[in-house]
Amino acid sequence: MSLTGKQRRFLRARGHGLAAVVQVGKEGMSPALITAIDQALADHELIKVRFGQGALIDNKSDRRDAARALAEQTQSEVAQVLGNTLLLYRADPDEPRLQLPR
Repeated sequence: MSLTGKQRRFLRARGHGLAAVVQVGKEGMSPALITAIDQALADHELIKVRFGQGALIDNKSDRRDAARALAEQTQSEVAQVLGNTLLLYRADPDEPRLQLPR
């Protein structure tokens, strides 16, 4: 599933007030991190992930690559990468809580 621009805009608006529920630390993309993100997506559908100081991600392209890798490993979509924060979305297969615009 690929998000349209309108859907990304909708998700960014919804995610603006959210606090980061998962933080990427010096361990990087460990299996524990993937499990935590997967569980958070199952619970909330839309989550913020923050890259911490020790995450060893220095520039914008590294953050975007890391965001794509996290999304791929959790079967989610990247709604936004802004600074050291990214917004991930994965609809609940049984009962989606967010109704995305078409």
